Amino acid sequence: MLYSIALPRIASLRRTLLHACLLWPGLIMAASPDLGQLTLGDAEALMQANNRELRLAQATAMGAQADVASAGAHPNPQLSLNMGVLRPANLGSGAPWDKTADFTYRVDQLIERGDKRGLRLKAADARLAAARGDQGEVGRQQHLQMRQAYYELLRTQERRRILSESAALYRKSVEVTALRVKAGDLSPSDLARLKVEALRAENDARQALAEQEKAQAALAYMIGLENEARRLRAVDPWPRLVDPAGQETDIEQRADVKAALARVQAAEQARALALSLRKRDVSVGVQYEHCRAPSCSPPTDTVGFGVSIPLFIHYEYEGEVRRAEADLDAARETLEQVRGQARAERLRTASDLRSALEQGRRFEGGLLSEAERGSQATEFAYQRGAIGLVDLLDARRTLRAVQVEAIDARAGYAKSLTAYQASLALEDQR
Repeated sequence: MLYSIALPRIASLRRTLLHACLLWPGLIMAASPDLGQLTLGDAEALMQANNRELRLAQATAMGAQADVASAGAHPNPQLSLNMGVLRPANLGSGAPWDKTADFTYRVDQLIERGDKRGLRLKAADARLAAARGDQGEVGRQQHLQMRQAYYELLRTQERRRILSESAALYRKSVEVTALRVKAGDLSPSDLARLKVEALRAENDARQALAEQEKAQAALAYMIGLENEARRLRAVDPWPRLVDPAGQETDIEQRADVKAALARVQAAEQARALALSLRKRDVSVGVQYEHCRAPSCSPPTDTVGFGVSIPLFIHYEYEGEVRRAEADLDAARETLEQVRGQARAERLRTASDLRSALEQGRRFEGGLLSEAERGSQATEFAYQRGAIGLVDLLDARRTLRAVQVEAIDARAGYAKSLTAYQASLALEDQR
């Protein structure tokens, strides 16, 4: 009766596990982002999960957290066992406890004075705060680099598309022109000139492909998917041209400034700890003596107590104090340096952003559309025989140059906006 109940349950469990195994790969594929349609949000999620620099910074912070536990530990007592007045030829009979010897058991405990443990804890806490600030700064830098790599991939994709379309247009023009040369409408020199332009367009398209592959490799490293680099394709639109004036934050809230400030606090505690070394620590000991040697007649058991205090006769930790003071001065100078760099970065990125914004507005304000209309008019006139091949080639070069410059301007604004927001430690606001 027991087996008739258990076996159906086992069979049901096996079917459930089999279905789970069959569905699990599909669930994983559904949960992972489509690298061929990679959004900026997907790239950020992959970076958080796979970025090596972020993992290393996290490991460093975890090490600093372990140092806090070490700093807060009390000194361990020390147990010692001594045997004296031994006569190997006459140890006596019986158990070891009854041998002819003098046994001394002693326990010593170091008692720290000057709040050394508290100062170590404060210094370790400050170093932990600095490590977490470093972790935040690494995250800020990696976030910036990843976004710029994403927009660089988007730029190279757009650039390749434009140059590939241009190369395809030239190939078609060569075919049409060859027919017109056979018909006697155009001279062979026109066909030769057009073939040269077509080859140049093919070279530009191939170079654009190489640039896209480099951008894919750079982004793939940031998100930890180097083996999948060729599959990456950015699909997010360019950020809108918006003047982010007024987005100001206190530089003291930046991760690098917080880390530098925490290091100043750690150096202050380290200096206080160095000064506390001049406060003499006391070592207290308790001992028990079990004497069965001939010198102890009759045999005796005694208890003793001892205290040891260091004498600062030759050295009073002058080197440790001077070193701690020098480290504190260096930490304060580093803090001012980081603050100055943060202010300079904000001014530099703000200037770059204003320049990129003006350039982007010029293209969106009519420069690109005018170039497209002019090129369409030239193509129409050439097909009707109203203009020559030289004018057509000039118009195509102009349009291609303007289109590429427009893409570069959009990418420049996107990268400048990302850098400016990173200098403010702000999230992207599109």
